[in-house]
Amino acid sequence: MIITNYLDKMPRKAKQVVVIAYDAFAMALSFVGAFWLRLGWDSSNLHSDQLIVLMTSIVIALGISSFSGVYRAVTRFMTGSVWLLTIMSVVIASAYMHAVSVFADVFIPRSIPIVFGAFSVCLLSIPRGLLSLTFVQNKTLNKEKVVIFGVGSAGRQLVNALNSGRDYHPVAFIDEKQRFVGSSVLGLHVYGFEQLEKLKRHHGHIKILLALPSTTAERRRDLINKIEPFALEVLQVPHLTDIVSGKHRIDDLRHVDVVEVLGREQVQPIQDLFERNIRNKVVMVTGAGGSIGSELCRQVIDQKPRVLIFFELSEFNLYKIDAELAQKAKAQGTKLVPVLGSVLDQTLVREVMKQNRVDTVYHAAAYKHVPIVEANVMSGVNNNVFGTKTAAEAAIECNVETFVLVSTDKAVRPTNVMGASKRFAELVLQALAEGKHNTRFVMVRFGNVLDSSGSVMPLFKKQIENGGPITVTHPDIIRYFMTIPEAAQLVIQAGAMGSGGNVYVLDMGNPVKIVELAYKMTHLMGLSVKDEKNTSGDIEVKFTGLRPGEKLYEELLIGDDTIDTKHPRIMSANEFSLPLSQTLPLLDKLSAAILRHDSRAVKRVLLEAPLAYDPSEPVMTLVSSADDKLAAVN
Repeated sequence: MIITNYLDKMPRKAKQVVVIAYDAFAMALSFVGAFWLRLGWDSSNLHSDQLIVLMTSIVIALGISSFSGVYRAVTRFMTGSVWLLTIMSVVIASAYMHAVSVFADVFIPRSIPIVFGAFSVCLLSIPRGLLSLTFVQNKTLNKEKVVIFGVGSAGRQLVNALNSGRDYHPVAFIDEKQRFVGSSVLGLHVYGFEQLEKLKRHHGHIKILLALPSTTAERRRDLINKIEPFALEVLQVPHLTDIVSGKHRIDDLRHVDVVEVLGREQVQPIQDLFERNIRNKVVMVTGAGGSIGSELCRQVIDQKPRVLIFFELSEFNLYKIDAELAQKAKAQGTKLVPVLGSVLDQTLVREVMKQNRVDTVYHAAAYKHVPIVEANVMSGVNNNVFGTKTAAEAAIECNVETFVLVSTDKAVRPTNVMGASKRFAELVLQALAEGKHNTRFVMVRFGNVLDSSGSVMPLFKKQIENGGPITVTHPDIIRYFMTIPEAAQLVIQAGAMGSGGNVYVLDMGNPVKIVELAYKMTHLMGLSVKDEKNTSGDIEVKFTGLRPGEKLYEELLIGDDTIDTKHPRIMSANEFSLPLSQTLPLLDKLSAAILRHDSRAVKRVLLEAPLAYDPSEPVMTLVSSADDKLAAVN
């Protein structure tokens, strides 16, 4: 170990000198050994002519090896061709030795060149092989052990790439095809899927590499779901198109995200709906730096608007989205207009729409985190209700064609202030939609988006990395999840539907138990959950109780009356609405309460309005009057 480390640190030229010196010594030793073996110990006294033949033979062998590139090759990576060149140089030296003994009358028995050649090949090859093996073993010790799923072309290429890299050491293949199971590929045994636990016990901590670059998302998801219970970290090679294009190498591995496990196969967008409100138009996105707002901007710019306006309250978020899309916008000729401000600033919102002659608005500016809005009632209601009203009225005044509100499933029978404020915003738009103007108002509801700011996924990931515990509010709590790109894509398409005042809901797929999400995330990070079934697990799950205003499950509809649309994942909801004459008095009451900074009065208006608002965790006994119901939540 010490010798190999010392040799590894030597300069390249010094290493070559050492190898040449060793080869000369090995051949000299082989020559003497051949004489000893043939003539006995007394033959150690070689004559001058025999020494001259030996030196000449060594020079010939070294010269051939040097000329053929043997000494330019790195010893630890010695290939078969280099080994053959080494043997050839020894054979030629042996042949020269025999020729001299015949034609120059030098006493060298005929068996000596043969024994010399055999000894030389052994003394030259064995140390090189041992040195190469030692280097490989030393390098392997510092690598993480991995099992490659897939014996196909990608899997075989991955083995070669990883063997020459510094991070991972392939120890086996896994494949579902029984014809491969039990065989050996590139020196690695192929196991069946059911033998994963055996591999885990034998090799200890291992990772699974999915070498399936051309498989479908659904197929990959099925495989990950099969691997997940084994609590093994899963990585995968890049997609085949990225490898072919040169964007990624096959060994550019990336971690599998739980988004890929929970997410669905995306439905291809209906192109007419996707570009109708965007292509060659002026588009404005409020809340442009948020999780949904920024993804809307990414999807919008792909449809080549003439102008894209980022309207954002956070300077940092505004800078990020502007910098991210600047190059693409320049390449396709889209003008970017970053605007720093609040949607409550009526003059600013109106002037931005007026000066830029905005055609389409995607209104994603909202305070959405339930506990924070619950603790900051007036700020949440003011932004979510009056921010929407300000932007909508400015859109009417500036003849904006389409105004799309990004709403939430928490607006349905809300149990928290955030949900109530979003339902109130829907009522405002439904009321405004009935007026005589040129603006079409559309509302789109959906549930939680995977990996958005404030979602459970970043929180769980951080808790797992810190060693736990993972905090879950309730063992039975469930949520609907959708990926951010899919949500934004569907919002854009839903926004192109309807004649005005429409509420659309998105097909969120199957609900997910949050505790199961915690288990999956833990397993995919290569750790196990500590519970009553596994007391020696790595991460504990702790239940903290439902937070104020939190539901066990969310709904997307107030009623059950939905109508299918031309898109399979967008439905039109027939929801209750108020005329503007009844909405304005409620808004006046709400505004007066906010101006007085009276959170109690704000909640009273929310309870009086037809929002179906019903706080889920009363502290006092509820009676029928709104005042007593209000007292119960204060």
